Amino acid sequence: MTEKRVEPKFNAAQKQAVEHNKGPMMVLAGPGAGKTLVITYRTKTLIEKYGVEPGKILVITFTKAAAEEMKVRFQKIMDGKYMPVRFGTFHAVFFSILKHAYHYTAANIIRESEKKRILQEIVANLELEIEDINEFAQDMENEISLVKGEMLSLEHYFPINCAKDVFQKIYVGYNKELQKRRRIDFDDMLVYCYELLTQRPDILKMWQRQFQYILIDEFQDINKVQYDIIQLLAKPENNLFIVGDDDQSIYQFRGAKPEIMLQFEQVYPDAKRVLLDVNYRSTGCIVQTASMVIAQNKKRFPKNIRTENERGREVAIREFEDLKQQNEKIIEKVREYQKQGKALSQIAVLFRTNTQPRALIGKFMEYNIPFSVKEKIPNIYEHWIAKDMIAYIKLAQGKRERSLFLQVANRPKRYLSRQIFDTQEVSFDRLHTFFADKRWMQERLDQFEEDLFAMERMTPYAAINFIRKGIGYDNFLDEYAQYRHIKVEELYEIANELQDLAKPFKTYVEWFAHMEQYALELEKQVKKKQDTQEDAVAFVTMHGSKGLEYDTVFIVDVNEGIIPHQKAVLEEDIEEERRMFYVAMTRAKKKLYIYFAKERFSKELTMSRFVSELLGDSNIE
Repeated sequence: MTEKRVEPKFNAAQKQAVEHNKGPMMVLAGPGAGKTLVITYRTKTLIEKYGVEPGKILVITFTKAAAEEMKVRFQKIMDGKYMPVRFGTFHAVFFSILKHAYHYTAANIIRESEKKRILQEIVANLELEIEDINEFAQDMENEISLVKGEMLSLEHYFPINCAKDVFQKIYVGYNKELQKRRRIDFDDMLVYCYELLTQRPDILKMWQRQFQYILIDEFQDINKVQYDIIQLLAKPENNLFIVGDDDQSIYQFRGAKPEIMLQFEQVYPDAKRVLLDVNYRSTGCIVQTASMVIAQNKKRFPKNIRTENERGREVAIREFEDLKQQNEKIIEKVREYQKQGKALSQIAVLFRTNTQPRALIGKFMEYNIPFSVKEKIPNIYEHWIAKDMIAYIKLAQGKRERSLFLQVANRPKRYLSRQIFDTQEVSFDRLHTFFADKRWMQERLDQFEEDLFAMERMTPYAAINFIRKGIGYDNFLDEYAQYRHIKVEELYEIANELQDLAKPFKTYVEWFAHMEQYALELEKQVKKKQDTQEDAVAFVTMHGSKGLEYDTVFIVDVNEGIIPHQKAVLEEDIEEERRMFYVAMTRAKKKLYIYFAKERFSKELTMSRFVSELLGDSNIE
């Protein structure tokens, strides 16, 4: 005998959304308000109550995983009966339209690795003085995606990461290479689909008949070209059912435009609006505190989110003297939970950027506490600044490989050309002979040798300080920042962090051993990603935390310059950062800790303005 499925009890707003039949509707769904429930049951209602053919319903999500989950949940509520409702991402749906018209196959889609290789080669051939080609190529990839997604004219676009002529060369070179290989990228999929549907009314009509009811999840993350295509497909009936939360739009860097959702009712004046305002996830305190933060944003739909859950513990806001103290507190709390027998997988540490938790990872390793990393954490010891420091230290230890000299010979400038290092092993005697007739070069070489000799017995921390201040490496960073049009503070931050991480080690040998162990741990994390069953504390960026939930959440480094990020200057950027903080806060079900320090890597910090906005009613420890 099969167990009878119990139908959920909908609140009034959910019921109104589920029962919606024809025409456009906007469902504003606050955090934990049951939007997946609404989308799946509205699909069921369309079929069972309004007699819509399942094959004429299209449900769009932003990720493959979300589409799969939605499909499974829908099949479950249909008692496993097969229903040809189409669930897919924007890219999957639009690619099937292209496939039909142009006979594309999956082989025509460029792989991420191939795309990266093309961009890296183009950048390398331009012979720019770039220290980290991978990082720069990644920046270019994001920017190319933005230009395509916005359908901007290359002529009138002013790039963020480099000079206009450089960006144009990279953009054109990249697209030529795609055409040569008969490849398209994910952004081309959207642009070509839009062009096809606008140029071929017969094809557009066919797809309009196919997709008569369109439901879109996470609508706040839509970009211009996606929206333009959806508007075409939804005509003439406009049975467009959009679900999202403008307060959780956090992908502006990928081209997401929250204003599309804010202007939806202007585009569709007959659209109905429903607000799902009950949060079934978090305690009263968390809901109230998060609402106080997001209410400061001006460009948003006003909402009064409430919960029927218990009030729970006050949100704990705490200031620490420095990063070390903050990290020790997290360890202490986590070990407390461990002793109480609580699941570590119900704890998350959230941060603004994926470089932040490096010191904390070191602490977790030291205490042997299991943790899992959702996104790749860059290994600081592989950063080019770290490689420079390591090269100096190895030379100070007496190593004489050509590669080490090439790495730092002109950091700062010593006017030593690559050509003079023409042997695998370099000797200072040979260099002196080469410059026998140049007194000033002899003096430079003497100084170089003396500096290396002085560093021989220093601690790693003292050595980095000496390289920066004594040898003049910081001057080199100043010049490089000027050349790259970036803030030198960003480079100093890496050097400061490196110096700080080197503090506990007395010898170079100890420090190098730690680097090795650290690299192995990060590698292990990458391999472990597949094993989601492990009971471990989750380390997640604010971007990566969207859609997740945990009993206990620590939001760390809530300082001005980190969140909001120092690059956020315009009011719209600050509002996006505030939305990101709101998303982070609303991941917590029972306990929320907001931590910040007065000092990080020898730099004085102030609390984030988002914390100042809260200080009225919260519990400051």
